Amino acid sequence: MELWDIYDSDKKQTGRTMKRNDWNLKNGEYHLTVLGVIHRPDGRFLITRRVMTKAWAPGWWEVSGGAVQAGEDSKVAVAREIREETGLDVSNCPDGYRFTYRRDNPDEGDNYFVDVYRFELDFNESDLKLQEEETMGYRLATLDEIKELDKQGIFLHYSSIKKVFE
Repeated sequence: MELWDIYDSDKKQTGRTMKRNDWNLKNGEYHLTVLGVIHRPDGRFLITRRVMTKAWAPGWWEVSGGAVQAGEDSKVAVAREIREETGLDVSNCPDGYRFTYRRDNPDEGDNYFVDVYRFELDFNESDLKLQEEETMGYRLATLDEIKELDKQGIFLHYSSIKKVFE
């Protein structure tokens, strides 16, 4: 059973945990997630496409990310999520932390912080090992291509993270 730490509105751990996807957070309680943007020296970004079996946003494009597990910090979590979803190792990249944003969804019991990272990584497409349960493909996309996917309404989180692509 996966556990997540519960944070207060100042992003301080409360000492309590919640079960994964057990959406019963009260106002002022949050869990922590991460997103990791991978930028290649050729100027393109690695994006992946969500499998069609996902309950939320199936078939949409995104960058790697997920929940921070209890006792884990966000830098470790983002490296783990990227490795699980793409097979790429960013653990030796310089700290790519850029910013944090917060979402309050009190009617859903799902309030969360998102730590956003960007890593500069030169890799070959043959290095990619996509997690079939999560992703059904990838693209090496320019910023203009990502903006176009967002305009079509099929790129997750773009409005919240667009400055990480600049």
